[in-house]
Amino acid sequence: MTLLSSGPTTCPEQLCHNGACRRTDLTPLLSPNVRWLWDQVAQRADQRGDAVMNSGTMKITTPHSPAQRAAVIGLLAPRTLPPGVTRRIDLDQLTQALSRRGPDLTPGAVTAHALGRPLAPRAADKARQTARLTTLQHLRSRLARALPATAPVRPDDAGWDSLRRRGTLARLQQHPDPERLLKACFAVLHHLPAAGRADRRRLAHTATGSPHALDAGTDLACLVLAEAAAWSRADTAGAAREAWDRLGVDLDTLTGGLLTLGVHPAGWHIPANQPIVLTPHVLRHAQWPAPRPHEHPWVFLTENPAVAAAALDDAEDRVRLLCTVGTPSRTELQALARLAAAGWRIAVRADFDAAGLALVRAVLHTVPEAEAWRMTADDYTASLHPSPFEPGTLDLDRLGDAPWDPPLAAAMHACGRPAYEEGLIDQLLADLRQGYPSATTPARRHTTAGARP
Repeated sequence: MTLLSSGPTTCPEQLCHNGACRRTDLTPLLSPNVRWLWDQVAQRADQRGDAVMNSGTMKITTPHSPAQRAAVIGLLAPRTLPPGVTRRIDLDQLTQALSRRGPDLTPGAVTAHALGRPLAPRAADKARQTARLTTLQHLRSRLARALPATAPVRPDDAGWDSLRRRGTLARLQQHPDPERLLKACFAVLHHLPAAGRADRRRLAHTATGSPHALDAGTDLACLVLAEAAAWSRADTAGAAREAWDRLGVDLDTLTGGLLTLGVHPAGWHIPANQPIVLTPHVLRHAQWPAPRPHEHPWVFLTENPAVAAAALDDAEDRVRLLCTVGTPSRTELQALARLAAAGWRIAVRADFDAAGLALVRAVLHTVPEAEAWRMTADDYTASLHPSPFEPGTLDLDRLGDAPWDPPLAAAMHACGRPAYEEGLIDQLLADLRQGYPSATTPARRHTTAGARP
């Protein structure tokens, strides 16, 4: 003899909640004359997100057909209800009436079988997502506890809410195998350097077997950086190169770096006005010579290589120009700080957009004695093209301030358009030729003669 389980079972047709239909003959309840009631229960269940509908109340409207109204005698009322009226029914009482046909029956269970579909699909999807997230959260906690004590990033439970706010959990759920992705993330965290540096591709290969697993834009790279940001409670608005740099990971020590004209590490002998690239590997260890007596101790720093190209075409004498070719990394900023410590004055500028202002702020923060070069409100206005073909728009939320010239940020907010270094190319070349920046910035404290303080 086979005993029926008293615990929750599964609906054979995957329609009703917790197998409430088991051990029940639903045939009398699925009569076409009762369908009007289940249609209204289904509509309310979908609205409420309640697949059971066994408590509370709801409104129904009775049909005009006598046969349809007679079919629910004993379910809704002891006698026939009047036609075409709206009445509030007690779902607890309806559940009790259904229990005479099956101990676990609910209005929602019968309705699901009458309509041939599960009720409240959005609520069911949400419940499944919640259960999946709970499973992933528990896995994350176990993986975090297994990290070595020396791991530089140790995610905690508080970081889970941060990942949710950043949208990382939504992306994790969309991955074909989120558990595998989470395990790969913690494998990377396990192998992050506690001291020293690591190459990103070698780190990726060690942790996952693929040197490209942490390439820009991959789900794994985004998850690792999100976990690091959540652990450190840091902002993620910066460039990925900066985020990896803070983790002690180099994207590539032989590409990137600073494009240079006339600025070289001590002991280097490069022909005049010969452009070369100082790679991150070189910059990390570079020692700079001090300025020679009686020369202007200025080094110009720009964002765009177009300025360097124009300087090559224009230069008659030695030009001292560095170009970041985008946002500088911490390695590049530290190299600039050592350059200033060797006695050089740094004049920095960039495009008039959010990234450009951030670049100048970063350099001035790292090298406080540096000065903004042609980065005033007047310079911005002069850089604007009078009739651009497709005028860009500024990301005002990320623009930030310009402490070296407060009117600049106000002018950029008022105009709403970016302006570029190429718009001031003639003025920049004039400064490069004379060897020191013209006194256009209000914050300048030194003379244009270039004398060292």
